[in-house]
Amino acid sequence: MKAYLTAIFLTFVSSASLANEKCQTTIESNDAMSFNKSEIKVPASCDTFTVTLKHTGSLPANVMGHNWVLATKAQAQTVASDGWSEGLDNNYLKNNDERVIAATKIIGGGETTSTQISVAELNKTEDYQFFCSFPGHYAMMQGSLKIVN
Repeated sequence: MKAYLTAIFLTFVSSASLANEKCQTTIESNDAMSFNKSEIKVPASCDTFTVTLKHTGSLPANVMGHNWVLATKAQAQTVASDGWSEGLDNNYLKNNDERVIAATKIIGGGETTSTQISVAELNKTEDYQFFCSFPGHYAMMQGSLKIVN
């Protein structure tokens, strides 16, 4: 009986671990102004989805900083351009910008940060775009986020 209960417990822990892996991703940025992913698929079954941003370069945040910002595709470019005048201290985003669904802080080489998205608040039919809001990076550092079954 003890072996049976242990097997059930391990199956539960393994299933929970797989579910957690599906509800998170790591995206890398570098000193060449690029993300290593151009698309992120978020399972609709996740309550929250965690995006971890890892800057694999060596340049500091004030020179080649990156963040990860999520907005609708229709609003992404204006969110980025509206934030450029806000400066590094504000992560190049307007304060309390309601168009921003999720965002990390700006990080430099060797740093890591993360943000969480409430999946229930996303619409499966909406087109979402992620991007870096550091001035001039938007054109090269962007991708799509999709809700999938």
